[in-house]
Amino acid sequence: PFVACVNRRRLVGIMSKAAGDFQLRKIALAVYLPTFLFAAGESAIIPVIPVIAKSIGADLATAGFVAAMLTVGIVVGDIPNGGFVARVGERVAMLWSSAVAMVGVALAIFAVHPLMLGAGMFLLGLATAAFALARHAFLTTYIPFAYRARSLSLLGGMFRGGGVAGPLLAAGIIALFGDARSAFLLTAVFTLATFFVLLFLQDPESAFGQGKKIREPDGRLLTEGEDELEQETHGLFKTIWSYRYVLLRLGTAAGITGSLRSARTVLFPLWALSIGLGDADTALIMGIATGVDFALFFTSGQVMDKYGRIAAVLPSVLIMSLGILAVSFTHDLENNVTMFILCVMVFSLGNGLGSGIILTIASDLAPKKNPAPFLGAWRFSADVGSGLAPVGVAAITAIASLSVAAGAMGVLGLVGVFLFTRYIPRLIPTVRPAPEAVEPPAL
Repeated sequence: PFVACVNRRRLVGIMSKAAGDFQLRKIALAVYLPTFLFAAGESAIIPVIPVIAKSIGADLATAGFVAAMLTVGIVVGDIPNGGFVARVGERVAMLWSSAVAMVGVALAIFAVHPLMLGAGMFLLGLATAAFALARHAFLTTYIPFAYRARSLSLLGGMFRGGGVAGPLLAAGIIALFGDARSAFLLTAVFTLATFFVLLFLQDPESAFGQGKKIREPDGRLLTEGEDELEQETHGLFKTIWSYRYVLLRLGTAAGITGSLRSARTVLFPLWALSIGLGDADTALIMGIATGVDFALFFTSGQVMDKYGRIAAVLPSVLIMSLGILAVSFTHDLENNVTMFILCVMVFSLGNGLGSGIILTIASDLAPKKNPAPFLGAWRFSADVGSGLAPVGVAAITAIASLSVAAGAMGVLGLVGVFLFTRYIPRLIPTVRPAPEAVEPPAL
């Protein structure tokens, strides 16, 4: 916090000058509406994928595999998307993502075999990875440093808002038509709406201008002749190698944070089942927790822009870690239900306070002339953590117990707290040269 405060005092004049003529509301509709629509469409089908897979012949294990194909598609999609977005541009990448998502939804609607449904989910995952990266890259490139955290927290809020709206609307549609597949029609409608919004609303990039200079937090302006190495487009694994120092430290911390967020979607429902809570009670608790999470999404950006990155990252990851660690000690208590509810709400409080933290840190570290390859590598690190966490929870539960799985995730989160605390002051906002020119600071 002290380092963040010093940096803020040193940079406040520079940031104010750079952001003086910037107004986020002028581009908010074009930037955030497609994100909300796409996220709502994707999330609408997540609760019903296992149900539909089982209805077309999948057993329980196969249904789980089909549902996991969405996450697998996101992780695999991170591999080529940095170069793809860098070559075709953010808007075109999002248009192609919407088209690919429609193909995936069509496969799912007409699926007669679990493999066909899994292929559709895989394509939707690929599209989601490209769409999220393209929007992230745009905000990284054009939003002034003084507004960066708030703009990216709002982006995270749109993904979360879509994640709340999609399942709620899907529940209403399924109740109306009596068929779980009707949720796919809702996804199709949202995806088509995303495509046409991108097609007909003004491209927000045009509001900034292609040749606009970008002011770095240290006051330096990137001009057309600078950072030629950053303009080269490398593959994912070469980019990972080039930025290995940063990714091994803060990228690992981002992956741990992603694993905490992903693990709670499996661990908390299993915990509720293990202590005897009914389906309706579990759904109500998780729904309220999601509301707490969503209500706080903008707070993180305000804190980061005003007091520095670590002022939001540290309490967020620490609260999530302690919340999931605490639940591991409550299973056999007399008031275990009350303690479970308390731990879930504490975790959601921490998660809500951390909206946009991973996006913002990535933007701070990314080269400004061509951020997409680095952001793709960063998202790969975070998504791998998110994808492995549910598998890890299941494996530890099978070998030991659910309490041990919860405790392990809490301890892992504390490792993330340590990494963030140690390396954010060292690497943000000082990492700016091309990767070949970066000299790792002393450990």
